[in-house]
Amino acid sequence: METESEPYVRLATLKQVHRAIADLNTARSLADTLQTVADGVVSGLGYELSAVNLVRPDGDLVVAAVAGSASAEALMAGRVGSRVSWERRLAMGDEWGDLRFIPYTEGWVLDDDDVPQWHTAGPAPRFADEWHPMDRLFAPMYSTGPSGGELLGVISVDKPRNGRRPGAWGREALQMYASQAAIAISNARLRANMQRALVRLEREQQALRASEESFRQAFEYAPSGMAIAEMGGDQHGRLHRTNDALCRLLGRSASQMRRYSFADLVHPEDIGTLLRTSAEGGRAELRLARRDGTFVWVSLRNSVVADAADGPRFLLTHVEDIEERKRHELQLAHRASHDSLTGLPNSAELRARLSSRLCGRPPGSETHAAAAVGPYGALDGFAEVASVESTAYVPEPLPAGGLPSTGGHGHGFGSDTGPDYAPDFPPEDYGGGPGISVGYGHGHGHAYDHHEHAIAPDEDHDDGTKGLAVLFCDLDGFKSINDRFGHHTGDAVLIEVARRLSNGVREGDTVARLGGDEFVVLADGLALADAEDLAVRLRNAIIPPIRVDGRAVRVGASFGIGWAGCGMSADEVLHSADQRMYREKRARAKAGRRAG
Repeated sequence: METESEPYVRLATLKQVHRAIADLNTARSLADTLQTVADGVVSGLGYELSAVNLVRPDGDLVVAAVAGSASAEALMAGRVGSRVSWERRLAMGDEWGDLRFIPYTEGWVLDDDDVPQWHTAGPAPRFADEWHPMDRLFAPMYSTGPSGGELLGVISVDKPRNGRRPGAWGREALQMYASQAAIAISNARLRANMQRALVRLEREQQALRASEESFRQAFEYAPSGMAIAEMGGDQHGRLHRTNDALCRLLGRSASQMRRYSFADLVHPEDIGTLLRTSAEGGRAELRLARRDGTFVWVSLRNSVVADAADGPRFLLTHVEDIEERKRHELQLAHRASHDSLTGLPNSAELRARLSSRLCGRPPGSETHAAAAVGPYGALDGFAEVASVESTAYVPEPLPAGGLPSTGGHGHGFGSDTGPDYAPDFPPEDYGGGPGISVGYGHGHGHAYDHHEHAIAPDEDHDDGTKGLAVLFCDLDGFKSINDRFGHHTGDAVLIEVARRLSNGVREGDTVARLGGDEFVVLADGLALADAEDLAVRLRNAIIPPIRVDGRAVRVGASFGIGWAGCGMSADEVLHSADQRMYREKRARAKAGRRAG
């Protein structure tokens, strides 16, 4: 089971890897790109040393860049290792996907070959996954052109900062980085070839035909999309020429492509990005429309080709398909923010969503009171909590198949649909939950001027005020199930409880796993009675027996209801609901002892 800190570590690592990948596209030459690749391993992947071995035209590999150690750079830079020795290395050791790991127990046979290396002897590892100075880890880089599979080079890494051999997460990050590095190196070579061809077109009038043919070859047979667009005049932006790779990517013929400009094909949300990129002659990531109506993520890199006398003549655009990378990034981000067992948002994601709904304006301030108008009522306080008494519910028989489906549940707040407790006002989309809009109004300079404040209902007087309810759920009897039947059964119970909670809330509510057997539900737009009713129905959904491996087990649930209000932190809101849950649990236990 993941520790609470793992999501934060993964998010931090993911951000570092993304920055390193982004840096690959800023290099201006092939040499800069190779050094950026080596530097990115050290800065973004957690290794102290790295080297980029590039395949030369004769097939041998030269150490083109070293990062992390000046002495290692002096020892290795510019030295050449034969292709035969490298193929031997890549054929032995352990296969970690595309990576090759050669442990120190096997690597001794490579000590005397001609591949440049900096490895030194050291003591035996103290534990199973400790990194040994003679361990070797290689990340091959392959081209992605029509032929496919051609070796471009090898990234070799050493000395992980944590002193351990990389786990599944580290291996996946290194493999993804090597794939992006291969693309960056191929693109750097392609850009260099294209720029040389374009310079020849302008400067060598007598060799125009030969230069144009060279340009055509590089353009037409480039493994990624290329386009030439008009600049200026009535046809500004119109695609004059496209290569086969771009036509295949967008599912359109070359003649069809000449009817469009990129502005006609770009996703409506990305039109501003396209216009800025075209004006600056820079790079952007955006979505282009395919013929079937779907959109594909691409990376555009523009080069303005100018004439000294007439000014800009046309725009040369390099179009790279990054759909797989975007999908992979989303998967990694989801894994970092969601519980691996239940698939629910984890503790970090829960706090992020709750924090996005709160502002720091203290209760009782004049500006805060002025914001609490309309259907939300007056502001009296923050995070007042309520509890459902243990005698306030009796398990009711469920229909066949459990609770009726409400269409699943999303990751925001404030759905305008629900069984019995729909809010009277439509939610606002603010990028992490409804009911919040951050900006500046006319004539106002405060950052909260357009913020819809979370207001806690008055527990002592139910006037129908609706707020953001925080239901803290702790399972009763789960530990005994775990101890008696084992963690396999316990995990199955947690998965089923997560499913029942998810089916019992509205589409816009959040169900998260805080850790262990604790869950939290965020439901916006509820009055006091609505929140109590929701807690009763969720408890009744959890109580029915859960069948695991042919046996039926039961768990109960204790709920504490808290109310989120601006001026509080996410931890304060969760703590208030947690305390009310424990008061209810103790009250129920005391009532049970009196009854006994």
